[in-house]
Amino acid sequence: MPSRPAAGGDRVAGDRRVPVPRAYRFELVKLVSQWRIRLLVLACWIAPALFVAAVSRQSSLPSDTLFGRWMHATGWAGPLVVLGFAGTWALPLLTSVVAGDVFASEDRLGTWRHLLVAVRSPRRIFAAKALASVTVILLLVAGLACSGAIGGLAAVGNQPLVGLDGHLLTPGDAEVRVLLAWVCVLAPTLALAAIGLLGSVVLGRSPMGLLLPALVALVMQLAQMLPLPVAVRLALPGYALIAWNGLFTGPVQLGPLLIGIAVSLVWAVTATGLAYLLFVRRDFTNPTDEGSGRRAITTGLLPLVGLVAVTVGVVAATTTATGSGIEQQKVQRSVATAFAHLYRLQTEQLNRPAVTEAQLKATAACTKGDVSDGAKGPGNDWHCVVTWHLPGVDVTGTAIYQLDLTSDGRFVADGDGPKEVNGYFLVRTPTGDAPNPLWQFDGNVELLSTSPKG
Repeated sequence: MPSRPAAGGDRVAGDRRVPVPRAYRFELVKLVSQWRIRLLVLACWIAPALFVAAVSRQSSLPSDTLFGRWMHATGWAGPLVVLGFAGTWALPLLTSVVAGDVFASEDRLGTWRHLLVAVRSPRRIFAAKALASVTVILLLVAGLACSGAIGGLAAVGNQPLVGLDGHLLTPGDAEVRVLLAWVCVLAPTLALAAIGLLGSVVLGRSPMGLLLPALVALVMQLAQMLPLPVAVRLALPGYALIAWNGLFTGPVQLGPLLIGIAVSLVWAVTATGLAYLLFVRRDFTNPTDEGSGRRAITTGLLPLVGLVAVTVGVVAATTTATGSGIEQQKVQRSVATAFAHLYRLQTEQLNRPAVTEAQLKATAACTKGDVSDGAKGPGNDWHCVVTWHLPGVDVTGTAIYQLDLTSDGRFVADGDGPKEVNGYFLVRTPTGDAPNPLWQFDGNVELLSTSPKG
């Protein structure tokens, strides 16, 4: 009588196991043959280009989106707008559809025993399915990045990009940083994919497994909107989906970005390891066995909760993260730096005598509500007065800004006069009206202190 597949066993007596590359190709063909996967591939490689090209030619721009206000000026703003949307919505949904269903689909179809007879190793089945799902996810992310860049460059052109501190990035520098930004979000994407694998293994045919990566991403996004301590914020894998902003400042804000990537990779390894342990211990001889609820909690949920506590402790102990990370001096420095860079850009637009940031000596005095000394924390009640000096001019220039500063350190500065500086969204140039770079601008406050702990 032929032997039956052992529960979680690695081989069946007398049978030769199928190698992982062959099983991987089989699983990859299974994935790409599904109509919904083909539709996603088509959408990711075409839709961003059409969206960016269409928006770049409209009179109104998504100015509430990071880099959206620059989509008329450079083609490199388009892929960054797509990246912001992808980090919030597209990437969690893509990982849910691909990784969140890769194991559950076998439960719904009842094909585990057939697959186990063909491959003869639960370990190789897991490796093949995990690698195939990651391959498809990388293909989808590559499509989003390439399509957004192609659409922007075709519609607007290869022009310089204004960074988050107001300095102008050359087209070559912008290209490199856009590419790096997309590469950096691969780490949190892999973390969400690993959570999808875990949910697919633990919850079986339940639709909750399919929704788990999207739900986890939503929870992390809500957490980033709360006034949490910066150590907690950096210790969540979702922070890496927004930490790429630091690539577009000068100097580059690498600290939060590297921490976010490291945390995301730890989550990816941990969740994948948990999914693997649960999968190989499953009783495949019982077609109704999809794992017990107790094992799902003890082996699936509790380790991830413990991982959050550990990463928070490590980040708090090894970095200069304190409080919200948003302090008055940091805000003033960021606003003054961005204003000085953008003032030079406005000077070039108006064909005025060239001036450098060192000559301007721009400074900012910021208050939050009624707090004029020691203000800190996010809010839309920040008020800043910027002062600067022009060479050969005795009068000191002043400009007023209202700031909306979010918990992740991003702010939008809204000009409040004088009119000839920042009070109107257009400036009259020798070639016609052009967007006023000082009217509204985006900025980024680095949450980590620049001084060491001590």
